[in-house]
Amino acid sequence: MRNHIVCLVTALTVCLLAPSTGFSAVNIGAVAPAFELKDVNGTSHSLAQMKDSSLKVIYFFDVESRSSQEGLLNINRLVSSSKSSLKVLAITGSPREKVAQFIKSNQISFPVLLDSGPVRTEYKARQILPVICTVGPGMKVLDFFQGGGKTTENMLARLAERELQSKNTVLAKAFSKEVAKKNPKNLVARNVAAAALTKDGDLKEAETACRSILSESSEGQVQGKECLAQVYIKKGKYDEALKLAQEVEQIAPDRSFVHVIKGDALFAKNRKVEAKAEYEKATKKKSSAPYQEALAYDRLGRIQNAAGKKKEARELFDKAVNIDPYYVEVTTNKGLSYESEGNWDQALKAYRQALEIDKSDVYARALAHRAQEMLDLQKDTDRSKRIDQLVKDLAARYRNQKIDTSQEDTWTSRPMVITFLDFEEKGGMAERSGMSAVFSAELTRYLNASGRVKVVERALMDRLLSELNIGSSELADPATALKLGKILAAKLIVTGSLIHQPQATAISFRLIDTETSDIPQTTIKQLGPKSVFDQELFQFNRDILKTVITKYPLRGYIVKADNKEAVINLGASQGVVTGTTFDVLEVTKPIEFKGKTLRSAPKVIGQLEVVRVEPDLAYVKVSNSQTRLTPEAKIQERLAETAGR
Repeated sequence: MRNHIVCLVTALTVCLLAPSTGFSAVNIGAVAPAFELKDVNGTSHSLAQMKDSSLKVIYFFDVESRSSQEGLLNINRLVSSSKSSLKVLAITGSPREKVAQFIKSNQISFPVLLDSGPVRTEYKARQILPVICTVGPGMKVLDFFQGGGKTTENMLARLAERELQSKNTVLAKAFSKEVAKKNPKNLVARNVAAAALTKDGDLKEAETACRSILSESSEGQVQGKECLAQVYIKKGKYDEALKLAQEVEQIAPDRSFVHVIKGDALFAKNRKVEAKAEYEKATKKKSSAPYQEALAYDRLGRIQNAAGKKKEARELFDKAVNIDPYYVEVTTNKGLSYESEGNWDQALKAYRQALEIDKSDVYARALAHRAQEMLDLQKDTDRSKRIDQLVKDLAARYRNQKIDTSQEDTWTSRPMVITFLDFEEKGGMAERSGMSAVFSAELTRYLNASGRVKVVERALMDRLLSELNIGSSELADPATALKLGKILAAKLIVTGSLIHQPQATAISFRLIDTETSDIPQTTIKQLGPKSVFDQELFQFNRDILKTVITKYPLRGYIVKADNKEAVINLGASQGVVTGTTFDVLEVTKPIEFKGKTLRSAPKVIGQLEVVRVEPDLAYVKVSNSQTRLTPEAKIQERLAETAGR
């Protein structure tokens, strides 16, 4: 009894005297305990400094224990040899001199911090080493590993999965390869490598990788067939994918992901009711990797959202994010659900959460910008009232078919106004919702920034369509589209479609002249897994501007001139910017010959370059002139020098 009492008192004394950081316990899903420590040079580093990184690793080790260093050295080698967003902090209680020698000998590329005890105690990293904690979006703990050997292998395999979730396929493959070196039979790592190849569109290599998994154990048969079925879906071989999925379902009826595969194949075959049933089955089973399990909730949520069941959809989206915190697509899908109800405040909140996961995500950035604009409009009551009145006037003109086409001056260019109509989306289920909205929003941003064109506000277009009760089916009618463009005083309308195919999305759009019904530009582009959406949007912007400048050069008159300077009747309102150049034209008299009037092309007698712009006029310098310039002289934008801007 006395011995028991002594032990109890000793234990209580240790607990009372043990240093405390004031942190909460390390638990999966909880916020990681904050800390700040110094490296061997005395520089402070904190966990908070890495909050913008989507994946963080805290690695506790001992410099005198090679087994506790193994995983750390693997991570160091992989991070050093690739462009990774992975951030690592290594923490040790070893002496400063030995830590400095370890860093130098192994060329460690990330901070190694010294801890006297409190942080290691908080992270349960004093008795068993190594201890590895991975931290994800929102600084939440994702994984917690203790011990080396097999645990190190599991840790690296899980990091491969995490990198795949955050779409870093290069590092996902690198971590998988590292695991396979140590254990060629590790199915988790091999599956991640195959999935990364599939995501990158390297389907031949992916199929080979899947077939190699098939040759393993009975579990390999299950995972290999699932892997191969995914490849078949990407190839558009839906029947083959369904056949493999049914075989898996017979062997392993508890598998969740096999129903996602079946749902995707059925959805692509336009059997959407059956697809929904498969996604529902998938949500009721749990035997799959987290990144696979989350897909079922997203797919089902998107179907529910399309059916108008917004609340149910958002609940499913939340479940997907709880399973896979890197699922940026599902977070923007949730925002789009709020947006469809006009709840811009909650939509913006969701988009900002998506940007916390991936601040470079084009979709989240574009949608957040649009949501903020709508919120600003709601707060600006005067502007909102003006738009409401304008919508009523435009709707009345549309219904009465009254379109003002009068223009006394037929030579001077009017402002180049463009309007976007909603793009029709066809084909299978895209990787994420909202592509049409993002495409229009980003192109609008680029085009408006050019100064050459003005795009009709999306808020105005949305309210007008709502007022007129015009849906997507009516907008597909060219006559309706042209009439809307004229009502909005738009010279060009941009319309088209997005066709979601197994390996790519085909974007097809055209510019339509509202006055002549001509189509000055048609563009068809395939966006595959390796396409960079930002770069493609920028090129679309350049192509549209080139068409505008080439087909619709700015025209006007000199209103004031001397030998060196002049003023023209075009300004920022018409799209003139500093540096725009113009030809001065001399119109020759027509020749009458045998009852016909023959007109020759105008003669270029001078050149102008814009040096200062005001809303309705611009100041130009005369760069070349064959004669004295006079008011009323016609001018036209020079194409050769401006078409590529």
